[in-house]
Amino acid sequence: MAFQLTLTRPVTDDELLEISERNPGFQFERDAHGVLIVTPTGSEAGRRELELGSQLHTWAKREGTGIAFGPSAGFRLPDGSIRSPDASWVRRDRWEALTRGEHSGFAPLCPDAVFEIASESDSALELRRKMAAYLDNGVHLGVLILPQSRTVELYRPGGIMSQPTFPHEVALDPELPGFVLQLDELWAS
Repeated sequence: MAFQLTLTRPVTDDELLEISERNPGFQFERDAHGVLIVTPTGSEAGRRELELGSQLHTWAKREGTGIAFGPSAGFRLPDGSIRSPDASWVRRDRWEALTRGEHSGFAPLCPDAVFEIASESDSALELRRKMAAYLDNGVHLGVLILPQSRTVELYRPGGIMSQPTFPHEVALDPELPGFVLQLDELWAS
């Protein structure tokens, strides 16, 4: 279950990196208002994240037009928040435009595509708000995977589209050309 900490002042990027390094097994994010969000990662969530990340990474290596990231990668979005999607993808030209220092910290950009997988303790409403915030910050494709209801919601600047309940796969064209997300392993528990 995620919890939020409202501090007397927002944590800096460097402090957030240090907190993250000292507390493995937890995901730390900062929202646009400076609230610290802490989410423990359970075994099932970790398995699903790895499956998703593996599929995205394999596609990205084959496609060659961008870079895939796992759940430990943090991004400083234009609204000042720092988010760590369960998986994400950034176009190669945008990534290569950053400095080496920007690569090693929280990259100052919003990924082109983000993926979130709801765990049993996650609030679907909060994850939908998170997807809306990603859209507000420039994401081109948001994928919300809801294993409990076995549905997938796709978020694009033009609107939201839900996939049928219990789809076996979802094509993510045109944003991720040729990437078809295989869902059976994500539904398995």
